[in-house]
Amino acid sequence: MTQDTVSAAPRSTLVVTAHAGDFVWRAGGAIALAAARGEKVTIACLTFGERGESAKAWREGRKLEEIKAIRRQEAEKAAAVLGAEVRFFDAGDYPLTASAELTDRLVAVFREVQPDVVLTHPTEDPYNGDHPAANRMALEARILAQAIGYPGEGDIIGAPPVFYFEPHQPEMSGFRPEVLLDITEVWDTKRRAMECLGAQQHLGDYYSDLAVRRGVQLKRNAGPNLGLAHTTKAEAFMRPFPQIAKELA
Repeated sequence: MTQDTVSAAPRSTLVVTAHAGDFVWRAGGAIALAAARGEKVTIACLTFGERGESAKAWREGRKLEEIKAIRRQEAEKAAAVLGAEVRFFDAGDYPLTASAELTDRLVAVFREVQPDVVLTHPTEDPYNGDHPAANRMALEARILAQAIGYPGEGDIIGAPPVFYFEPHQPEMSGFRPEVLLDITEVWDTKRRAMECLGAQQHLGDYYSDLAVRRGVQLKRNAGPNLGLAHTTKAEAFMRPFPQIAKELA
């Protein structure tokens, strides 16, 4: 077999999310776009959001294990719609607490999937401590997965760029929309994924409106289009590390 006939491995995106719904609301468009390009997308779902983000199920009289099963099923359906694989860590939410075992498992995923891009929560969220906790775990695992002396299977990784997806309360979480991603072509896919999350359907209108507002900002920063009608949808991200480039663009 010649080098020309060897297929290059598809690009890999790793999403580290605190709860079962976060990856859909905040980064479903980015996930769907990557999957549509033929990239491999893996979602590391640290908890089911069973205690803190499943109020509807608790009010219906559901028990803990039943709620976890509901949230797992919803997340699996949503991930399938987006074209991604989801892996559940079942680490327990409210609070999400770091442990050596959890770190080892997350490092193993980094080394296995060899991400070209990492998506996760930003560092601040005064309304939900699980989100900053997931951020810390993701960044620590990314660093440890680069260390040749850190025990565990798999090859070490490079330094994949990290993008923080938008929190529910951006103004209160120090979030600035530094990157605006056009998700118009996959908006219907993201919408269908959002509809899978029955436990959090109250968030649907909010994130639909947010996609429109970020779309307006994207068009405003994309050229001479003032006053022109459009239906652009977008997601916003921050970058904690410098962008590496050979030319400014």
